[in-house]
Amino acid sequence: QVHLVESGGGLVQAGGALRLACVASGLNMNAAKLAWFRQAPGEREFLAVISGRGALTYYADSVKGRCNISRDNAIDTVYLQLNPLKPGDTTVYYCPADVSDPWSQMRIASTYDYWGQGTQVTVSS
Repeated sequence: QVHLVESGGGLVQAGGALRLACVASGLNMNAAKLAWFRQAPGEREFLAVISGRGALTYYADSVKGRCNISRDNAIDTVYLQLNPLKPGDTTVYYCPADVSDPWSQMRIASTYDYWGQGTQVTVSS
């Protein structure tokens, strides 16, 4: 059974930085692309994705230039760094995994097979 557990959220000041982590269990990490989404009104907004062995990454335009996704398969963990933070970044962040869909569908939330419970990020102005 696959489990994904996000951590690293909390209260951060605008202009600051954060690093979220997501630990996977029961997952073949080399075969899974891992992404970060966040909750937006009525949908989950795609932020970034990284391929199974980390060779490929892709970012949403909304966070490009202030976002970095990375992974360490040796410890079954994917990270998201976001800097500088803005009040509009306040929401719940999720790290889903996908083992069955092509890279081209990376931005589609419904294609991801497994989701964690999310971690709340609150950015104060």
